[in-house]
Amino acid sequence: MADTYYDATHRPDAPARPSLSGRHDVDVCIVGGGFAGLNTAIGLVERGAVSVALLEARRIGHGASGRNGGFVFGGFSLDEAMLLRELGPHRARALYRGTLDAVSLIRHRSQAMAIDCELVDAGVVWANWFRDSRILRDRQALLSEHFGVRWEWLSRTELRDRINTERYSEGLFERDAFHFHPLKYARGIAAVAEMAGVSIHENTPAVGLEPDGAGWRIRTPSGEVRARHVVLACGGYLAGLRKQVDAAVLPIATYAMATEPLGARMAAVLGSRAAVYDTRFAFDYYRPMVDSRLLWGGRISVRDRSPEAVKRLLYRDMLKVFPQLEGVRIEHAWSGLMSYARHQMPQVGMIEPGLWLAQAFGGHGVAPTTFAGELVAAGIAEGDERWRELSGFGLQSAFKPVGYIGAQLAYWWAQAKDGLKAVAEEKRTAH
Repeated sequence: MADTYYDATHRPDAPARPSLSGRHDVDVCIVGGGFAGLNTAIGLVERGAVSVALLEARRIGHGASGRNGGFVFGGFSLDEAMLLRELGPHRARALYRGTLDAVSLIRHRSQAMAIDCELVDAGVVWANWFRDSRILRDRQALLSEHFGVRWEWLSRTELRDRINTERYSEGLFERDAFHFHPLKYARGIAAVAEMAGVSIHENTPAVGLEPDGAGWRIRTPSGEVRARHVVLACGGYLAGLRKQVDAAVLPIATYAMATEPLGARMAAVLGSRAAVYDTRFAFDYYRPMVDSRLLWGGRISVRDRSPEAVKRLLYRDMLKVFPQLEGVRIEHAWSGLMSYARHQMPQVGMIEPGLWLAQAFGGHGVAPTTFAGELVAAGIAEGDERWRELSGFGLQSAFKPVGYIGAQLAYWWAQAKDGLKAVAEEKRTAH
């Protein structure tokens, strides 16, 4: 049975790759078949590595990489202003540039590798939920001045031409961004990696990890892998292999749904093929898909929810923006776990000799996971130490289980502030 819309529309009955059995010796073993692990594998084979194994506990793209909204744009979960304050202009710009280069690399790989991932190269709109345009002006100016990035201004009229709702005021348009079917892309690059010699094993959880001479030994239920290098890339689906690794992230749930095909009715909602998200902390995000469905996502929680509960929550959110969709049938609804660190940045690099990490992409991971894969692959294959630019964002304890309570309270507080700001603006307008 399909778990998500993406599962239902990408070979839901395809057989799994065989699980690992017996003993294997490789140069690099990657644990996790999401974007971080897959991009590391692709980066390694592109740099000439010939002995790489990848272990996935379920199916390729089972976690957040195959469940997300499909937005491909630059930046991190930590906003650009905070990135500047913490790192200074030179280092902040270099890291941000790494994510923009990753956007270009994803676009290039999907074309060069002939991956049919429904790539829609129509940009992304950041729509202002509030009437105060300073949030847009300030971010537009900061991106231009410090990061060399130009987001285009959309007046209220221009925004209404693209998004048929009274909910927003102005917007910003990120022209170089795009959106795609993330599971098709994940499984596409997995197939390319496999053809290049990467040994991929599905339904193969790693159940043990220990030093083994100059390398490491990874145990699975039916076998083991000995490797000079190990890359832990499990995201919010923790493997339980290293306490300090799992303790440094909070797996946080987010939700998504897909409507029935809208056909001509899509024109009553969107006049553009761009993806959209809004300026609230607790923002909605949505995009038109190639089969004329609307994919809608939003909210975060420390609680997972059933598909029916997700559907009820997000349907109400959708009608606040598009009341004209009243009565539209929701055919798929699902949740997924993202990995968040306290510092809101990815945890990437070598944490012990030969033991590498790529996690904590915080719900903003399609481009940063590609960037991380490049950094880790270059570090292993070429001794490149650019990964050290992220070393300051290390394995800070997430203080579980108390951290879950703090994360939920912080989200509710931010959600309440968004609501109070909107109410205050409506009162001012009424007077």
